[in-house]
Amino acid sequence: MIKNQTPLILARNFEREQAIRIPSHERPLFHLTPLVGWMNDPNGFCYYNGQYHLFYQYHPYSTVWGPMHWGHAVTDNLLRWTYEPCALAPDTAADAGGCFSGSAVPMPDGRLMLVYTGVQPAGTFRRETQAQCVAIGDGVNFEKSMLNPVIRHAHLPEGYSALDFRDPKAWLGEDGRYYLVVGNRHEERQGAILLFSSGDGLDWTFECEIDSSRNEYGRMWECPDFFPMDGKQVLIVSPQEMHAREDFHAGYGTVAFIGSWDAKEKRFTRETVQPVDSGLNFYAPQSLVAPDGRRIMIGWMENWETCKEAPRRHPWYAQMSVPREIWLKDGRLMQRPVREIEGMWLDTVIHEDVTVQQETPLPGVQGRLIDLTVKLHPQGSACRRFTLLVAKDANHQVLIRCDLAREELVFDRSRGGSHRDIVHTRHVRARVADGELTLRLLMDKESVELFVNDGECVVTSLIPTPMDADQITFAADAPIRMSVEAHHLGVVG
Repeated sequence: MIKNQTPLILARNFEREQAIRIPSHERPLFHLTPLVGWMNDPNGFCYYNGQYHLFYQYHPYSTVWGPMHWGHAVTDNLLRWTYEPCALAPDTAADAGGCFSGSAVPMPDGRLMLVYTGVQPAGTFRRETQAQCVAIGDGVNFEKSMLNPVIRHAHLPEGYSALDFRDPKAWLGEDGRYYLVVGNRHEERQGAILLFSSGDGLDWTFECEIDSSRNEYGRMWECPDFFPMDGKQVLIVSPQEMHAREDFHAGYGTVAFIGSWDAKEKRFTRETVQPVDSGLNFYAPQSLVAPDGRRIMIGWMENWETCKEAPRRHPWYAQMSVPREIWLKDGRLMQRPVREIEGMWLDTVIHEDVTVQQETPLPGVQGRLIDLTVKLHPQGSACRRFTLLVAKDANHQVLIRCDLAREELVFDRSRGGSHRDIVHTRHVRARVADGELTLRLLMDKESVELFVNDGECVVTSLIPTPMDADQITFAADAPIRMSVEAHHLGVVG
């Protein structure tokens, strides 16, 4: 081995050597996994030099969390990814404890700026601290600023934490200034999102607190995103240690605050609050604006409460969600898989106006690589409960049950193959709108993403079900009409 190699070169050499041992069939078809080792939060999701770039929290040396690096992948279509070399490794005093989450901003001079959290580990007479750092490069290789960390605890007003201060989401404003929002924890208001601005990306000024938990939505707010949409302003955060309330489950989740933003007065006013994803495995989403104007979001398909003890079935661990188009409808954040998924449709099976009651399979509708849409037409039916079973064999099934009278959906993976004593069930709202209830299910081997009514509610979950459990059936407690459209998925061409 060559002596005096840097941590970044060591990581790049290691991942390259290990990755060639992982066959493609070990991975999902269209969900991004780490090249090797461990993955968590999406970072630096951006469009740069004609491609989509996604960086991610990364520990290449193990399938458990460790000193954080930045992995890197690029794509032309948001679904088929090509890996780039590891982008960042903890190798300076400013980030010796890890290169935590952050974002990427294309600069006017053609370079790409990464803004990330550097962790300074605890030492003698010193607690761990977190601060914000910058690295600038050509999209593959990056040079860390000698001024790092460029935003320190000293930049903050009194009452904000030096330990819980992370995950900057930066952008270039129309006025030519750089802005970023970053998560923090206030000693009274708990989780908080702070706004900074800069003329050059290196010298930053504290502007204001955008919003805070107010002891209602968790103890710490991570991974903020803040953007205008359809005349409103959206703030997305990932709270830690939430109490269950209304539509929100306890623990770690994702929350969207939708409201108005007075840029002159630097005042955000909440109007509505909703979960971003109500599933068992979704956290820390990040979004970008595509060249065609779509706002596209991607999240980490995991959960901090359960991932540490999860079995490692592959030489990599964790994956990202499918990228999703997001928009507002009647004041609510909506989601659907990016339309590029249609380029992976191998065939189409349609069953129009079918009436079901007893558990029934439909010809051509099965598999674990499928884009399935079910439209229920309950008008005039005595049906109160409809059941969709997927990933099914004699011993396994994942259950999706709609209680039409209560307008509630139950997602249950408790018979999905796990032996672990963890949460397997979610209850979410599922209303009948204009005489229909629509379920769109996207399955990619070991994952399920369920979009209810064009994504007014989303449930994301991993399933450890054996791959040969691939049956799909439909049932109801009384006859009900439905239409089914199924597309089996694969690489076209």
